[in-house]
Amino acid sequence: MDYRLLGHSGMAVSQLALGTMYFGNETPEADAFKILDTFIAKGGTFLDTSDVYVGGEAEAVVGRWLASRPREVTDRVVLATKGRYPTGEEVNAQGLSRRHLHRALNASLERLQVDTVDLYQLHGTDPLTSMEETLAFLDDAVRAGKIHYVGLSNFNGWEIQRMVSTAQAMGLTVPVSHQPQYNLLSREIEWEIVPASMHNGLGLLPWSPLAGGMLTGKYERNGTAPANTRAGSDNPLHQWSSAEFVSTDRAWRVIDAVCEAARELDATPSQVALKWLMDRPGVTAPICGARTLEHLEDNLGAVELTLGDEITERLEALSRPVPENCYPYGDFGDAMRTRFVDKAEHAVGRVVGGGSDAPLSGKPN
Repeated sequence: MDYRLLGHSGMAVSQLALGTMYFGNETPEADAFKILDTFIAKGGTFLDTSDVYVGGEAEAVVGRWLASRPREVTDRVVLATKGRYPTGEEVNAQGLSRRHLHRALNASLERLQVDTVDLYQLHGTDPLTSMEETLAFLDDAVRAGKIHYVGLSNFNGWEIQRMVSTAQAMGLTVPVSHQPQYNLLSREIEWEIVPASMHNGLGLLPWSPLAGGMLTGKYERNGTAPANTRAGSDNPLHQWSSAEFVSTDRAWRVIDAVCEAARELDATPSQVALKWLMDRPGVTAPICGARTLEHLEDNLGAVELTLGDEITERLEALSRPVPENCYPYGDFGDAMRTRFVDKAEHAVGRVVGGGSDAPLSGKPN
């Protein structure tokens, strides 16, 4: 296991993080303890959870594990959790207000049985609360010793920039990480979110690195998903996200390429997909939500894998996101932002110079 600094902080974390979303529900507590023990024994250090995973039970499972293990084990752990989404029925039990985050953080610390979390992440944005209020609370929590570092999750590019710039302008604690969805079937964050994160020194902690299991090779096009899988479950969120990941022929071509690469490397598709993501610019640690010990052991195999240039380039070309209407992305949008050092040429000319085969006027004479 290698270790990487988390963003612009001085804190090192393992190159894979362990997600705990299933703990206390699909993963019984005894199995969760085995997964945690194995992850630490294999050199993993970074644990990620949230106050809304299984209604707080995932945090409680992690807390009981921490309380039951010796100091030489728990001292290795870098502990991350999140707050933002509803934790009760009253109207203020949600959002990024000082009131809600104060209660949410204290409740997380109690369930986790710790005085401090290493990374406290805002689980999403809140359009009804000013960033200044949120940042002021987070800075107070850092000063109170309840949080070591602050992170973001599910923010858009402009929201990341505003959050960082506002914190800097106010002299408050600046975020060090961002946790977005990112995988071979979901790369659109490369248009705005990845550049904003990297520009501000935020380490990326991708969730759903295996696209909800779609990149494991266990599903077939036009096949029927088994009932014990996410795609075959009766959970509406799992059903919707699984369908979204494979809504195009391109997605299935990517899955086929991942499986082909796995055969070439004598690896599993999961390991190929994880290693590709681990090697992406700006990525600190993908978050692997292992539901079973077997899943974890498979995921850990990605650490020792080398994809090589040919396979990496093949996956890159097949999975590159293509905007349906290119501006401000795609070739036209890229050309608008291109400047050549050695010539005064507008790069758009290279994109549009051939005209179009499609429509109304045909190619120019």
